[in-house]
This record gives sequence, C-alpha cells and structure tokens, in this order.
Amino acid sequence: MKSKRNLALLLAAFVLLMAGAYVLYSRLGGEMAPEQLAVQATSVPEETAVPQPDASNAPTDTPEPSMPMAPDFTAYDAAGNLVRLSDFVGKPVVLNFWASWCGPCQSEMPEFNEQYQALSDEVTFLMVNLTDGSRETVEGASSFIAQKGYVFPVLYDTTGEAASAYAVYSIPVTYFIDAQGHAVAQATGAIGASTLRRGLDMILP
Repeated sequence: MKSKRNLALLLAAFVLLMAGAYVLYSRLGGEMAPEQLAVQATSVPEETAVPQPDASNAPTDTPEPSMPMAPDFTAYDAAGNLVRLSDFVGKPVVLNFWASWCGPCQSEMPEFNEQYQALSDEVTFLMVNLTDGSRETVEGASSFIAQKGYVFPVLYDTTGEAASAYAVYSIPVTYFIDAQGHAVAQATGAIGASTLRRGLDMILP
C-alpha cells in the first residue's frame, strides 16, 4: 500500500514538473523567437578587406557597416506604363512582393492599404505582383484588387525582372527602402500592423 502511495506521489510530481517545464519553455520560446524584421547591412568580407595600417596609427573610430542599395528594376502599372524603382528615389519606399493566390499575402494587405491611405504623402507603397501569365495574370490580379477595394499602387512584374533582382523565391516579402535608396530592412512572410509600423519608422525621417 505504501509503495503504491509513493508511486502515485512520484507520478504527481513528474506531471507537475513536466507542466512547469512546458510553461517555462513556452514563455522563453516566445521571448526568444527570431525577429521577423531583419535589418539589412553589408560589410567588406574578411578575405577581401583592404589591409589596415599599423594599429598604433589607425583611427580609433571604426565605420559602421553600410546599408546596401536597393536593386533597381522595371515593372508595369495597370495601364501598361513602364515604372522603375529608381523613379522614387527621394522618398521612402515600402516594396512588397505578392500574388492573389497567396493566402499570407492576402492576410497582410488590409494593413498595407490602411498605412498607404494614412502615409501616401510621406511614403511610396509599391505592391509588386508576380505576374507569370499563367497562375497569375494582370487581369486576375487587377480584379482581385478591385474586389477588395484596395487603393495602394500595384505594379505587375510580367517579365520577372523585379523578382529576379530581389531573388524572390517565396512570398510575401517586404523591403523597407529609405529616401536615399538604401534597403534598410526586410520582412519575410505575412506581417502584421506592429511589424509594418516598425519598418516604416526605420525609413521615415
């Protein structure tokens, strides 16, 4: 009888221990989750770095890694006019790659539309549709935008030049580009209002 009681106590203690471990893991997992918004930065690779003079004569301040320039590309608006990303240098840009068949893309679009309506005077929003001509067409994508009532500018990447320039292999993906044309940050996957706002804060003056 005593051994059964001890076994029951051990089992109860084990269950409590496992429950506590689960709660702790969940809490730490949430706190240590990777940041969705990744800051872009480039520096000279070590193997190609310019040799430095003697350390005693070197300046004490080391330069900060520079932000990479956002690759330029051409795409087309709904009227078929050619548009270049470089046309918008001088104003921050939110660049998003999407398709109408992409569920995660659809989920984030209301936030983009809301921020576009609030900040269109300060930030250029470019929603680049991956228009392959089969799974996604200009007509289909335009119809989707009209049905949803979105008013942000849409570009159609009918040649694949934009996707190639940014090595887009999954969507949605969003780039935050400052007024000088630097790619300041990138967010992969669907983003919510808070992440979109953080990205905007990085590029707004």
